[in-house]
Amino acid sequence: MIIVMGNKSPIEEIQRVSEELSIWDVTLEKSIGKHKVVIGVVGDTEEIDPKQIQNLSPFIEQVLRVKKPFKRASLEFRYGEPTEVVVPTPNGSITFGQNHPLVIVAGPCSVENEEMIVETALRVRAAGAQFLRGGAYKPRTSPYAFQGHGESALSLLAKARLASGLGIITEVMDTSDLDKVASVADIVQIGARNMQNFSLLKKVGATGKPVLLKRGLSATIEEWLMAAEYILDTGNPNVILCERGIRSFDRQYTRNTLDISAIPVLRSLTHLPIMIDPSHATGKSEYVSTMAMAAIAAGTDSLMIEVHPNPAKALSDGPQSLTVEGFEQFMQEIAGLGRFFGRWTQDRSPSATLSLQVSSTTAIFSG
Repeated sequence: MIIVMGNKSPIEEIQRVSEELSIWDVTLEKSIGKHKVVIGVVGDTEEIDPKQIQNLSPFIEQVLRVKKPFKRASLEFRYGEPTEVVVPTPNGSITFGQNHPLVIVAGPCSVENEEMIVETALRVRAAGAQFLRGGAYKPRTSPYAFQGHGESALSLLAKARLASGLGIITEVMDTSDLDKVASVADIVQIGARNMQNFSLLKKVGATGKPVLLKRGLSATIEEWLMAAEYILDTGNPNVILCERGIRSFDRQYTRNTLDISAIPVLRSLTHLPIMIDPSHATGKSEYVSTMAMAAIAAGTDSLMIEVHPNPAKALSDGPQSLTVEGFEQFMQEIAGLGRFFGRWTQDRSPSATLSLQVSSTTAIFSG
């Protein structure tokens, strides 16, 4: 159930309504938007009469029941107002949200060594990325495949963050590693294989860190949103949904099937920001740009792009990774479409200082 009050409602009146509601065994969550103040009432509300609530205050405009199973994730819970996930980074705060510029996340599937991750960070930052992705812990189908360097890779991500000013997104696989990952990551990623690892979702939510929740390989949209509900239920509102392709019957030509339709469907169901990962979805670098542009046209809030200095020698997911030069070209290709839809900023071009830093760092590593 949600209670909608005008944004000019006195603070004392909002507090009084909240106190009146506390007689029931429910949890209250207040959301102050640009035009409305919404009090979410979560719990057993079957016995609560909406008309009785309506009479509590003349400032109450509407009382609505949220009928969807995902209560906090539902669009109604914020009365149609999209959530803004603001993430502090060394280069300033970045906002993920429907009414903000497209956020670009780029980097390799896994952190391989210091030279590779620092140089990649500097180059993608110079091309216009705001976040660096890189796996320290890698869930792999085969136990014999490269599993990531673990804790040592986290320290390399910290170095890349310091050198580039990019925010860091990296995956946590196990609750035992959560504190270490959260100490480095600006956004903690829950991978597709852990989307329904509910104990992990609760622990990650409790950190208060922004969470990137990837859709499971065969998950329905409702299952995905119910997974987000576990995180939101901890009191952490900072969840970003990432569509990374779902398993379908044709795996010969693409790795997965990118569900572009998930974007408008999610817009009708939830207030949470949306990210698209065309690299994992297609599995082939030559399709990444096309699918990214389709995602921009459909209304995505963010893109996650795999980038590797030498994809042919990558320890994981080389075929879907753009080269650094390919990423620079990619950014030029999507810029026009981003501007057309009003989702592009003018400050994505590399600064002279950063360009010099990239050249100097490259020279140090190559020398």
